[in-house]
Amino acid sequence: MMDYGIDIWGDDNFIIKNGKVCVNYEKKPAIIDIVKSLRNDGYRGPLLLRFPHLIQKQIENIYGSFNKARKEFNYKGKFNAVYPLKVNQYPGFVKNLVKLGKDYNYGLEAGSKAELLLAMAYNNENAPITVNGFKDRELINIGFIAAEMGHNITLTIEGLNELEAIIDIVKERFQPKPNIGLRVRLHSAGIGIWAKSGGINSKFGLTSTELIEAVNLLKENKLLEQFTMIHFHLGSQINEIHPLKKALNEAGNIYTELRKMGAKNLKAINLGGGLAVEYSQFKNEKSRNYTLKEYANDVVFILKNVAEQKSDLEPDIFIESGRFIAANHAVLVAPVLELFSQEYTESKLLLKKDNPKLIDELYDLYKSIKASNALEYLHDSIDHLESILTLFDLGYVDLKDRSNAEILTHLIAKKAISLLGDKQADLLAIQDEVQERYLVNFSLFQSMPDFWGLKQGFPIMPLHHLDEKPTRSASIWDITCDSDGEVSYSKDNPLFLHDIDVEKENYFLGFFLIGAYQEVLGMKHNLFIHPTEATISINEKDYKIENIIEAQSILDTLEDLDYDIHEVMDILNERISSSKLVNEKQKKHILGELYLFLNDNGYLKSIGV
Repeated sequence: MMDYGIDIWGDDNFIIKNGKVCVNYEKKPAIIDIVKSLRNDGYRGPLLLRFPHLIQKQIENIYGSFNKARKEFNYKGKFNAVYPLKVNQYPGFVKNLVKLGKDYNYGLEAGSKAELLLAMAYNNENAPITVNGFKDRELINIGFIAAEMGHNITLTIEGLNELEAIIDIVKERFQPKPNIGLRVRLHSAGIGIWAKSGGINSKFGLTSTELIEAVNLLKENKLLEQFTMIHFHLGSQINEIHPLKKALNEAGNIYTELRKMGAKNLKAINLGGGLAVEYSQFKNEKSRNYTLKEYANDVVFILKNVAEQKSDLEPDIFIESGRFIAANHAVLVAPVLELFSQEYTESKLLLKKDNPKLIDELYDLYKSIKASNALEYLHDSIDHLESILTLFDLGYVDLKDRSNAEILTHLIAKKAISLLGDKQADLLAIQDEVQERYLVNFSLFQSMPDFWGLKQGFPIMPLHHLDEKPTRSASIWDITCDSDGEVSYSKDNPLFLHDIDVEKENYFLGFFLIGAYQEVLGMKHNLFIHPTEATISINEKDYKIENIIEAQSILDTLEDLDYDIHEVMDILNERISSSKLVNEKQKKHILGELYLFLNDNGYLKSIGV
């Protein structure tokens, strides 16, 4: 049984039981059973499943690890976290997050006007709100309104112009004021794809000179007591712990220096995000070199050490780490529509009375192949196919000969794979040459944009047949008309899938750890949109499918692009009505069909799938 690296990336959230991927919680339902239930209710195409208990687990893990570290090191500062809405703003996630985080005083972080208004509407009472990113006067004013509503809000300053705007706005607003944070531009840099988020040349933050100027501005305008937090960020997905340690020492010393300058209400350091998620399915590609426990211990120990050295107050610790909270809660499930070589069957051979010699030799290879010669015969068949293709280009063989060569080569490959069985080295040698292409009913650009843009890997595995040996090394094609819409075959870390006849049986793949960034970054390439989603609540006895949100219809999608959908409908109606190729009864039938198509989503619908 192949486990698809579930012990590497799964974090004990999923298990394989009776050949199926099951959610490792309470009743332990099989994901495939949940999918079949949804499909029986008429939901087709890709499905996004949300598991709230996995959100709760991550919140508990973060707060639990930091509180244990605080206890172990007798740390006097407090701990809190805020979730950055940019990671996933979808209500199916955010509403569950707020509800599950209430007992922890878990807050929200906003980076835009829209996100701040969401935070003001949904954040738990007294839980912190932080506002990062560039701000204009309007956004700052909204921050003041949040304070006037009673929210515990901190506006993190990215530039002195923002601080100057706050100083002006204070004179115009009512008494309650937001807290002020200063984002510091550290010399310590991050690591990995997002390393440029940190370091002295990063996009955000104040230099040492600007920090001094900011404190002086706050003093002059009697706002120093509002200054409560400094913030830094090394980048998303920090895969090594060393850069964080260096940054903590630098930030800790900046904190104590600013307090020496009179900022006595400065009591918190916000580490930003970056707590990494292990996405790899393969041991040789594991990226994170630390655990959550090590992360929490290092943060607490280093900040305590700096404070003790400087005889100063141990700061309250804030983190964001939205990727860590969100990634594992969502699973995309998509059906396989077609296997590339499935059309190559013996029944489709069009052998002649007199075939070219190479075709006869291919047929003999197919009929006489056995385990002892499987690899040799496969290599011979590939050479024969190349020769036939050359002869076809030169006009010496016809299209039927070319078709026969393609069919026989694929049939030989399938037989060779079956005959070699557990001879892994030989099998891998074959798979590099005869990989299978699986056409899957999803858009990679919509559901896994970081794979396309950053080559960020995501765990992929079939949801069933896991008690059978997968024999086909796979490339996965999405349904967009773009050659980049592919998870390519890797000879170093091949993905093996099952040789299923999808005309007789549905075959589903699960794409895991896609809950962070993928939904909000998803592109409407070819106008494929966010798939139908459902929230799955699980208890000891059963599971419950809740909050189903169907994928947008084609009309809604067009409207989002600012098309006048009434105009679109009118034009279609007019052109059908004026058609001379069909009669009035047929026109009514066609109009009814178009109405149904326009009000359905754009994903593919084939028989059984």
